[in-house]
Amino acid sequence: MISGLNDTIVLIPGWATDCRIFKAVESSKIFKEKPADKISLLGWSLGGFMAAEFASKHPDTIDELILVSIRTKYDPAGLADIKQLLMKDKKAYLYKFYLESFSKEDKEGLAWFKKNLLKSYLQDTKTEDLIRGLDYLSQASIDPERLRQVEKIRIFHGTEDTIAPLGEAEEIGLRLPQAEFIKITGAGHCPFLNRDFRDTFYNG
Repeated sequence: MISGLNDTIVLIPGWATDCRIFKAVESSKIFKEKPADKISLLGWSLGGFMAAEFASKHPDTIDELILVSIRTKYDPAGLADIKQLLMKDKKAYLYKFYLESFSKEDKEGLAWFKKNLLKSYLQDTKTEDLIRGLDYLSQASIDPERLRQVEKIRIFHGTEDTIAPLGEAEEIGLRLPQAEFIKITGAGHCPFLNRDFRDTFYNG
């Protein structure tokens, strides 16, 4: 699912989530107006691959590309293992995955997630949609060379992300001289639910 805000920014969520994961970001009303012929893209995790792919094909339409919790690619064998776990017990795997998306320091973000989304995601997320997302991830990758025509890029990454290694994201940033790389200290895979992310992002 894709959620828009003021027709100037597109928020693309990650695997096993939907646009509601960005509620805390959307409700802040901090995005500046952009030229009418351009958009900004914020892609998180799986959404980062989608955002990067679109931006690489249409760089002239991008005001800013914002990549959150990205990596070069995921291991297809590991994704195949996840498929098996989902087929065995979807709710058990998802519960584990969601908890692993937060670090020990992400108490505020985890509390918000549990209160607002956890129950719904566990009950309503369809197995076929999860499998479709894994199939996409098995062939998706981020090639920095294809993003060199995008003028403005920011990359946000939690230092305690155990799902998308910090080093991979840093390597992507190093290969993009126009990119600003921002570490969110103590954050896990959902850094946009971290107060430090919001403070940094809003002032960017």
